[in-house]
Amino acid sequence: MNPFKTIADVETFEQTSLTERHLPNSTYEMIQRGAAIRPEATALDFFLQGTDFKNSVRYSYRQLMEHINRAANMFTALGIAQNDVVSMLLPSVPQAHFTIWGAEAVGIVNPINPLLEAEQIAEIMNAAGTKVLVTVAPFPKVSFIWEKVQAISEKVPTLEHILTVDLSGFLTGLKKGLVKLITLKERRQMKNLRQPVRDFARLLQQYPGEALQSKREIAPDDIASMFHTGGTTGTPKLARHTHRNEVFDAWVLGQYQSMTEGFVLFCGLPLFHVNAVIVTGLMPFGYGAKVVLGTPAGYRGDGVVDNFWKIVEHYQLNSFSGVPTLYSALLNVPVENSDIHSLEYAACGAAPMPVEVFNAFEQRIGVPIVEGYGLTEGTCVSAVNPKDGERRVGSVGFRLPYQPIRIAVLDEQQAFVRDCKVNEIGAVLVRGDNVFPGYKEEAHNKNIWVHIDDSEAPWLNTGDLGRIDAEGYLWLTGREKELIIRGGHNIDPKLIEDPLHSHPDVALAAAVGRPDARVGELPVVYVQLEENARISVDELLDFAKDHITERAAIPKEIIIIDELPLTTVGKIFKPQLVWREVEKVYRQNLSTIPQIKSASVSVGPDKIHGMRAAIQVQLNDEADAQAVQQEINRVLGVYTIVFSVEFLNMSSV
Repeated sequence: MNPFKTIADVETFEQTSLTERHLPNSTYEMIQRGAAIRPEATALDFFLQGTDFKNSVRYSYRQLMEHINRAANMFTALGIAQNDVVSMLLPSVPQAHFTIWGAEAVGIVNPINPLLEAEQIAEIMNAAGTKVLVTVAPFPKVSFIWEKVQAISEKVPTLEHILTVDLSGFLTGLKKGLVKLITLKERRQMKNLRQPVRDFARLLQQYPGEALQSKREIAPDDIASMFHTGGTTGTPKLARHTHRNEVFDAWVLGQYQSMTEGFVLFCGLPLFHVNAVIVTGLMPFGYGAKVVLGTPAGYRGDGVVDNFWKIVEHYQLNSFSGVPTLYSALLNVPVENSDIHSLEYAACGAAPMPVEVFNAFEQRIGVPIVEGYGLTEGTCVSAVNPKDGERRVGSVGFRLPYQPIRIAVLDEQQAFVRDCKVNEIGAVLVRGDNVFPGYKEEAHNKNIWVHIDDSEAPWLNTGDLGRIDAEGYLWLTGREKELIIRGGHNIDPKLIEDPLHSHPDVALAAAVGRPDARVGELPVVYVQLEENARISVDELLDFAKDHITERAAIPKEIIIIDELPLTTVGKIFKPQLVWREVEKVYRQNLSTIPQIKSASVSVGPDKIHGMRAAIQVQLNDEADAQAVQQEINRVLGVYTIVFSVEFLNMSSV
């Protein structure tokens, strides 16, 4: 049974000082402790295909430590020391774990999302100062990663070595030979890069697996990792984690979830994200538990969702982590023919869970969902609903032990004014050993810290808005930057989204602000319908008017689209919806200028202004470009989004 059922239980646990808990000094030491519990027990179980999930490769804890040691010693031989960086551009495969923990044992690891564009990957690696890159060799469905590596090879001056993980090593016989034949051209190109390209597995075997040859003594405040978070252009935001950050967050979450060596977790989220690394990586490894790693693409792998309940039965899974879209998908997978009694709970984070999805899942599947909250800057998890206590749907539970959370009123300069009252909405501030020391680029650290008492450590301003109720449960109400500001009236998008989520035909809803010359922004909402739903926009608008309690929040328009844009970890990517609205409004305004024959508008991120509209204009034959430019400035100048104009077939004005 879980000892944390109320906030009082958390406070009781904290009566023993954190120092007396004797936490490991490093992630390496934490995994060592977990491996020592049962060295021959399975630490990691990997299957390549969701349609063939019973065919897996297993690694015992003894083997896991050997591979981590070999990786660490290999990186040392390649010149990686305490402040050097190993970047990782890999799908979810065992070698990703060897890379992460081996790199942290001797230097710093920098996991990168392989789905980013090559230019952005190069920017991240340059910001990190990457010395070694571990990536994937050409292989069906992931060859696009190697194409990006070719593109960035010349763009990262610090990059000295490239190591490739060959997924054909998980195949046998005819399949293995066929893959090598299909990718022969790409494999030959591997010799043409500036850096030497070597096979990860072959090189790994050249180094001992008994211990670290570097003899490094890792201090808790040494930097262990750098995770890219936020921003799409310019100098990337790299959140630095110390060994203390990662060890503490994994340890305290394990305490909260009553983690034991017999526990089995499924990892379907990508290993470039903190949730997969900490929740389904360091935490279970630190407690001697077992991780099942399902396909290089995780939940997106062919057959994973369709066979998920069979996977639960076969591996006797006790828990898995997911995002709301996963739970919606699993509701469509029959569970009747699978024995899933081993499942104790399912964890949900990254995005708010629609109440209707939450209730339907628990009623139909019979497995409780535990919602949590965290952010990369707080390592991973800061608050969770109690597994065995009262789970308040819509809240993210109460804070984890030794991780204070407070709700505060801040002024325009983000300085502390006062603490909020019970249930009063304010800025969510966090503090504790989970809180990172700051972004690598000092300019990104502006306004993220809130100083309340000069004698104490500052608080991290999460950028989230929320409230804490009388029993200590945290309720998120949005993000400061997501507020829709209509004529000075602040509208929380959840006021629009939550009622629409309650409609049986609505799968997902995302409210954003449409630029408006009169009131600044008007609320509009994008809706993704449930499969086979036939409801009309007018019917949804009538429903919204009846159920949205704040008049100013009633959307000006509802737009039904096939799929809402999502990030790779399942969050709705609202900026793309905002860009769509800006494009639409700017095009409409440009259409009122008679001298313009045609105009295209493309909106995206801007490293200085945050957002920029790039406009291309085709003029009528008799039009004067300078006069048209002045008219464009007039009609678009009423909005806050900066723009640039290019007149086709002539120089820009």
